[in-house]
Amino acid sequence: MARPGYLFTPGTVPYDEAWALQRSLAGAVSQGAIPDTVLMLEHPPVVTLGRRAEAGELHLPDDAGVEIVETNRGGKSTYHAPGQLVCYPIVDLRRHGQDVKQYVRALEDALIRTIGALGIEGERLEGDNMTGVWLLSPPRKIASIGVHVSKWVTTHGYALNVDLYPAPFTEWITACGLDGAAFTTIARELGRPVSVEEVVPHAVAALEEALDLSLEPLDAGEAGLWPQPVHERLAAQA
Repeated sequence: MARPGYLFTPGTVPYDEAWALQRSLAGAVSQGAIPDTVLMLEHPPVVTLGRRAEAGELHLPDDAGVEIVETNRGGKSTYHAPGQLVCYPIVDLRRHGQDVKQYVRALEDALIRTIGALGIEGERLEGDNMTGVWLLSPPRKIASIGVHVSKWVTTHGYALNVDLYPAPFTEWITACGLDGAAFTTIARELGRPVSVEEVVPHAVAALEEALDLSLEPLDAGEAGLWPQPVHERLAAQA
């Protein structure tokens, strides 16, 4: 039986605010106060640096006007902007096998299912800095993964390129530490505009299957995250 959890889709959220929310939720999940919780959102333009990022990866123009944020996630540098679906699962891996590599594989599986529902065949590739989901012939990256785990509770997650201009991945940074790699989007592959809202239901279903969760949407219109009318009922089921 799938475990109950929360789904929160607040729209476009500045990176620092989303990171603060992740940390708050991670504390609540680690204490068993709330079930596993998944954030799906977009960010204004921002470059984030993982723990393995190097100074040589950044080559932004002086007039880029993009915030640069150092984070505690794994991996190297990446770029976020509207038109990209960012998913932050805040889950307790003690309920999911206590295996970080298996968890990352589950995220890759969820991404492959998500784009598969739209008629795009995704693949995982082996090798250093190759985590994420790729399309082949020729290889081009459509989704990146970078996670952080503390006391078996996860933060950060994945970024799926839905419909945004991909040039900053190569012109502004050496994304994911992959010099010369090509990046693509769902819209480019389908040859039509695609909204993040169109992709979210597929992403939710795929993540539920990959992590064996049943996600209950939270009301993003509330003044704050708590109190939520579904919390007591979900907590009783956990």
